[in-house]
Amino acid sequence: MLKNKSYIGISFIILLFGIYAVPKIISRISNGEIVKGDRLDNVKNSQSAEPKLMKIGPAAKFKLTDQNNVEITNANYSGKVYVLEFFFTSCPTICPKMNKNMLLIQNKFFGNPNFGIASITIDPEHDTSKALKEHADLLGVTSANWHFLTGDKKYIYDLANKGFNLYAGENSKVNGGFEHSGLFALIDKNGDIRCRRDEYGNPILYYDGLEKKGVRDIQQDIAILLKE
Repeated sequence: MLKNKSYIGISFIILLFGIYAVPKIISRISNGEIVKGDRLDNVKNSQSAEPKLMKIGPAAKFKLTDQNNVEITNANYSGKVYVLEFFFTSCPTICPKMNKNMLLIQNKFFGNPNFGIASITIDPEHDTSKALKEHADLLGVTSANWHFLTGDKKYIYDLANKGFNLYAGENSKVNGGFEHSGLFALIDKNGDIRCRRDEYGNPILYYDGLEKKGVRDIQQDIAILLKE
C-alpha cells in the first residue's frame, strides 16, 4: 500500500512538471529560441571571430634580382603585406600546385598596392631573370608587386635554411634534382613574420601552400593584416 502511494506521489510530481514546463518548451520552439542559448551563441561567436595573429619575429632581409632584371630587396615590400615562397621553374612535383595556389592569392588581392608576393628560386643557375620572366608570363602573373627572384645560390640557400627556416636543398636522387618545403611565409607591413595558431593553440609558423585549407587560411590572415 505504501509503495503504491509512493508511485502515485511521483506520478503527481511528474504531471505537475509537465503542466508547467511543456508549454514553455513548446513556446520556445515556436519562437525559435531553443537554438539561441548562451552556449550555442558562444560557439557561433568563437567560430566567426577573426584569429589573433602571432608575431614570430622579423623576416630575414634580402637583396636579389627579379624577372625584369631589377634589384629587389625586402625594403621594396616595406609597408606591404606579402607572401614569400621558395620554388624553381622546372620543378615537376609540388611547384606547379604552389604556383596555382599563389595565383589564387594574387587574384584575391589584385589591385591592392599594399600587397605583394616574393617567389625565390632555389635553382638560380637555370632560373635567370629571363627564365623567370618567361615563367611569370606563362603562369599569367599580372601583379606588379609579384617579384620572381634569383641570385647567388649559396646566398639563397642560406636565406631559405637559416633566414626563414624553410628547407631547400639539392638532391640528385629526387625528381627534379631539388628539395624544398611547400610552405608560404606571411610577412606584415612592418617586416615581421606572422601566423595563426592551430587547434591546440600552437603557432603554425608557416602556411601550407599545397592544400586548400592553407590557402584559405592565409587569404583570411592577409585580409586581417591589410587592415592593421
